[in-house]
Amino acid sequence: MGEIQGTSGLLRLNTPLLTIAGSAIGLLMGLAFYFDWLYLLSIPIILAVCYIAIYHIELLFQSIVFFAPLSINIEEYTDQFGLFVPTEPLLFGLMLLLAFYQLKSKLIDPQFFRHPLVLILVGYLAWLIICSITSTHPVVSFKSVLSRLWFIVPVLFFGTVLLYKEKSISRFFWLLTIGTVLVILFTLLNHASYGFGEKESHWVMSPFYKDHTIYGAAVALVVPFPVMLFLMKKQSPLLSFILGLLFLIIMLGLYFSYTRAAWLSVFGAIIVLALVIFKVRFNVVFALGLIALITLVWKRDDIQMELARNKTEHTTEAFDERLQSAANVTTDASNLERINRWSCALEMFKERPVFGFGPGTYSFEYARFQEPENLTIISTNFGDMGNAHSEYLSALSETGLLGFILFIAFIASVFYYLIVFIQRARTINRPYFILGCGMLFSMSTYFIHAFLNNFLDTDKAAVPIWGICAIFIAQEIYLKSSALPKERDSNN
Repeated sequence: MGEIQGTSGLLRLNTPLLTIAGSAIGLLMGLAFYFDWLYLLSIPIILAVCYIAIYHIELLFQSIVFFAPLSINIEEYTDQFGLFVPTEPLLFGLMLLLAFYQLKSKLIDPQFFRHPLVLILVGYLAWLIICSITSTHPVVSFKSVLSRLWFIVPVLFFGTVLLYKEKSISRFFWLLTIGTVLVILFTLLNHASYGFGEKESHWVMSPFYKDHTIYGAAVALVVPFPVMLFLMKKQSPLLSFILGLLFLIIMLGLYFSYTRAAWLSVFGAIIVLALVIFKVRFNVVFALGLIALITLVWKRDDIQMELARNKTEHTTEAFDERLQSAANVTTDASNLERINRWSCALEMFKERPVFGFGPGTYSFEYARFQEPENLTIISTNFGDMGNAHSEYLSALSETGLLGFILFIAFIASVFYYLIVFIQRARTINRPYFILGCGMLFSMSTYFIHAFLNNFLDTDKAAVPIWGICAIFIAQEIYLKSSALPKERDSNN
């Protein structure tokens, strides 16, 4: 891959220039406070970000990774438009920089564009654009595609340039872990003031997360990272203690999220990792999955018949009871509402099976597909401002059959290349084997969770997901099979 041109050191600034710059910043601050033009205070910040972007672009990338868990959606304060700050403006700027560097110096290695995972992803994005043209709400769809682009392009493309050395990879996971732990500590302290009640768990993570479902998914994503960092190389007693403490905090955050989908995703990830480590044959896994699918289809009528029985919302705080409630489709309002949303998504697909309704349009369209007997106590009267509660059914209803197939192909490719990476590194390089296992565990938690929720259109999930994809793509390019470094070299 190419190198980012330009110096990585400090600008050569002389004393007069520093004096002028300092005076200008001081004048701006004075004017801002005197005339109440507080927006002027953003100018020095913007200039600082521009400087970092030009001369310390890796630091800018790392800042995005760190702030992703800590970002705040200004929609809650402006009531105008949704924007996660500071990450989304930084990601958009990074995307523009990527275009500049690519045109100027061919930053991205041509092998990147030939990687099967990238080809599938490009095909999926191209299909999203086509579906936006045929969308029932074209403006909404094009905005949705644009927001996905500034998540995918900077993280995935820059990630493959920056995240191929073990040191950079470790820093990536450290930053994600620490950022998430800071949010967890805030949430736990806030939650403690309410006695760790289940009802309060739905909003105590605000303003960093909208509700406990996305919070639980984000926490589940980082569960393996402290363990992975501990095992990848020998740590000092102090770092070992810190990693153990971080892991404990993450598990406390996961438990008190009261998010059943997150809990189940972690258990599911343990099973996936065990199947890969112990090399369970694919036909066995396929048979078990087929049995589960047949059972689900067989019970479908019973599930539909029980929908009308819902009168109450489940609020138990006990861990075992909440896990059991995940299978409750008779009285649990949360589960029943998901089934309602899933039913709407399937009906939407039946109406527009080729192109779907368009990216980002589910919340505008699903209302009329709700059946009266499927409504629950938490259903909205008009079905507005909701989502499909499934990445997979969302893709099916918004982008049609081909969009759904491309999305599934992308996920299958992610897991295929992760498993291949693990098997290659198993006997060659222990640190990379641990790295592969950690990434597989993390990705498994999200894509299991994705059956029940959809968060890839937020920086909370997008940054770690696309960052992990960038890491193993970089390894595919730089460290193929026999080229995987020996264990002694990886610690240098």
